[in-house]
Amino acid sequence: MQLQEVQQDRAFDYKYMYRRMWPFVKPYLFRGVLAILLAVPVGLLDGAIALSLKPYLDYVIERNPLDLTRFQSFLFPLLIIPSVLVNQLLSNFGNFNQINVQPYIDFIINGKEIYIAEFLAFWIPFLVVGVALAQGLLKYFSGYLNDWAGINMANGLKAHLFSKLLTFESALYDKNSSGLINSRFLGDAGGACTGLLNNLKTIVDNITRSLGLICVLLFVSWKLSFFAILMLGGAFLPVALIRKHVKYVSNEGVKVGSKLTTGIFETYGGNRIITAFNLQDFWFNKLKRNLREQFELQMKLTKRVGWLSPLMYLIASFGIAGVMWFGNHLILSGEMTSGSFAAFVTSLLLLYRPIKSMGNTMAGMQGSFVAMNRVMDVLDLEPQIKDSPDALKLDTVKDSIRLENVWFEYDKDTPVLKDVNFDIKIGQSVALVGNSGGGKTTVANLIPRFYDIKSGSIKIDGVDIRKIEMASLRKNIAVVFQDNFLFTGTIRENIVLGNFHASGQEIQKVVKDAYLEDFVAELPDGLDTEIGERGVRLSGGQKQRVAIARAMLKNAPVVILDEATSALDNKSEAIVKKAMDKLMDNKTVIVIAHRLSTIKNVDKIAVINEGQIVESGTHDQLINIQDGAYKNLYDLQFKEEEKTIMTR
Repeated sequence: MQLQEVQQDRAFDYKYMYRRMWPFVKPYLFRGVLAILLAVPVGLLDGAIALSLKPYLDYVIERNPLDLTRFQSFLFPLLIIPSVLVNQLLSNFGNFNQINVQPYIDFIINGKEIYIAEFLAFWIPFLVVGVALAQGLLKYFSGYLNDWAGINMANGLKAHLFSKLLTFESALYDKNSSGLINSRFLGDAGGACTGLLNNLKTIVDNITRSLGLICVLLFVSWKLSFFAILMLGGAFLPVALIRKHVKYVSNEGVKVGSKLTTGIFETYGGNRIITAFNLQDFWFNKLKRNLREQFELQMKLTKRVGWLSPLMYLIASFGIAGVMWFGNHLILSGEMTSGSFAAFVTSLLLLYRPIKSMGNTMAGMQGSFVAMNRVMDVLDLEPQIKDSPDALKLDTVKDSIRLENVWFEYDKDTPVLKDVNFDIKIGQSVALVGNSGGGKTTVANLIPRFYDIKSGSIKIDGVDIRKIEMASLRKNIAVVFQDNFLFTGTIRENIVLGNFHASGQEIQKVVKDAYLEDFVAELPDGLDTEIGERGVRLSGGQKQRVAIARAMLKNAPVVILDEATSALDNKSEAIVKKAMDKLMDNKTVIVIAHRLSTIKNVDKIAVINEGQIVESGTHDQLINIQDGAYKNLYDLQFKEEEKTIMTR
């Protein structure tokens, strides 16, 4: 299952996106919406600052008279007299006899026209500071709520995707790199949620900022607003042209980014190989090629989308030039004051900022939708191996495991197993041997249903394993692999993965039976010793014995040993072999063997070559078949050694 192949062109089907994302958005909807709503006044308050220039220039700087007789006179003692008193105190500091508020009192009594420069000069600076403070507070709370909602949405989506990842069969991991899986199942969730909310908040902020400033433009001069609206409409037009470019670069960027992530993972896991073979330069050049590929992709986006900002600059310059030309005409004709013109130009310049940033924000928004589309693709993926609706629960294996006419292939039309028939009775020990690549490990992988067969059937007690509940099937099978994976943590934590409910006494027993007791006793923290990532602090034999202890604690009736000693030296193999013998007591055992010395005493041996069982029987039966497949393997491994021993 290739993840790249499942992408579909739904990145701009917003209704579909909304419907699919709703379960993850719903729990955090209130705070997310509140964050966006708080962005509204942040944008609108820009207009208040621009509008304050009009009265400041007209009535403070130029001292134009203002007829206030249409206002209720009782409001002015609350606003005018405090400002006048403060201004008088500041200008006559230390000489209180010169303070005179009588003209203002006369105005209140007689309703006469007055100059209110003192009033505006006092209050407008407070207005500007107050607006800035309000914007700052609103911006902070909006950003906090936006991040809270976005991160929680992303985490919820990541948790859901990770739980889905755990349901997939081995084929997904075989055909996709670790970097790609990391990106598709975890990385895209952040871009789909946090990135989308951030961009959405920015867009709302920009739109409301633009609307507030447009209202100021219309209030000051509807004639001049004509040029501003033309500029606004023209500046938004190119944004619609960038969608496909953003989608292409975003999708390709995921592939390149996954290569980089995989490279880091492989550098960590394969650091000893890199060092041993002096591959530092090769690995570094490989990383540089990936970085170059990423650079070229980004530059491709810049080349195709980068013209957006210069074009918006050009459109804005035409709008500003038109405003300056026509505004000059309106001032000279007396239709507009200099204060009105200053407020208009300030609003226009402030309006340019959100319009200019809208291009980048929209590009980011489209990137978030592309990431969301990839998330939807993953959500739509279904495991190919899953329980059937009528699956039965397997309590234990009572009779046999049987392979009937089994065909299997990893890649289409390339069979690995060809019409395999094999029978394992309860309590038997069976060994699968043969040349490398013949299909031995494949048989071991099919019984716990890591993969599904192409045709035929695998039956336990007469029931096809595809009709058995997978959890109960795997509960009855313990597997010890050739390269057992140990998780970061302690020895104890890795052993109890076999049975979380095991008692201390049970743990001590498997430690003893796996011949770990002496080794653990030498450690300063015993079973609670940290073993590092992938058990890097343990030797190969020690790791195998921890894995055997884990399998012992599971206490499953069927045990599969997949070449568990092939990578060990003779001393380690001898100890691990003893531990395996303990594990195999009273169990049905399937041994995938490379070293034939380990399987002489099993009940049955099956030789698998090129996907077919070519021989089966006991060791004594097979060794006596002249030119037989098993005899040839045996002679290849032991004949020279036996001759050497006999000559001594």
